[in-house]
Amino acid sequence: MRVFTTPARLAALLLATTLLAGCASNGAQEEEEDEFAGVAERELYEEARESLDRGRYPTAISRLEAIDTRFPFGNHAEQAQLELIYAYYETSDWEATRAAASRFIRLHPSHPQADYALYMRGLAAWQAGRFSLERLRLIDISKRDLGASRDAYTDFRELVNLYPDSEYAPDAEQRIVYLRNLMARHELHVADFYLRKGAFLAAVERGRWVVENYPETEATRDALAVMVEGYLGLEMRDRAREVLTVLLENAPRHEQLRGRTFAPKHVRAQSLSA
Repeated sequence: MRVFTTPARLAALLLATTLLAGCASNGAQEEEEDEFAGVAERELYEEARESLDRGRYPTAISRLEAIDTRFPFGNHAEQAQLELIYAYYETSDWEATRAAASRFIRLHPSHPQADYALYMRGLAAWQAGRFSLERLRLIDISKRDLGASRDAYTDFRELVNLYPDSEYAPDAEQRIVYLRNLMARHELHVADFYLRKGAFLAAVERGRWVVENYPETEATRDALAVMVEGYLGLEMRDRAREVLTVLLENAPRHEQLRGRTFAPKHVRAQSLSA
């Protein structure tokens, strides 16, 4: 015999199923939340420290997060927040590292290790901007999106400015030099694109930006060459000749120079002599 379910009965069955599912979900959540119920702060911290020493970073993270949640004003709270930054970094979770570092700096701006948090925030951004083939010179990362590298540059500069005597400042300064050159080369790739597309004014502006903002980099020489070529494309030969004079003074052996004559790469214009 076939049994037909009425709409009211069907609704009741669906409601019961939903309630059971909700109870199961709440039970699992409570079990997860109760994992460290009754565990003292000191015990959690000692377990976290042992896990860090053994390189068991996920285990350390669970303990450190528990301290941060359950004992936000405890004796080990600030140290746990610092070590959480390190643990996230060791698991290559760059976003979590930066978030934890930013939070620590916001909560403890005058803490003796605020410089460490800022350094780790920059280091996480640095790692996020790296590519596996970069060291082998098989790719030129200056042609790629530099969002993370720009964040690293900002953080390292802030570290050097705010904490010039920090033990992390020397390393930050070296990374700043690399990042400055990287970003300057990126601007030149964009300028070269504008030259090839005939957007000469945009190319000139990019070249000027490099000269004004990254004067310490070797890229300034190519930036001057971009400006010369851009002005030639705009048929502003007098301005082009002015910049060419500066190029000759700073890079007399530049690849686009033939003695005192400039040879354009992309612009259909006659050579220019100083």
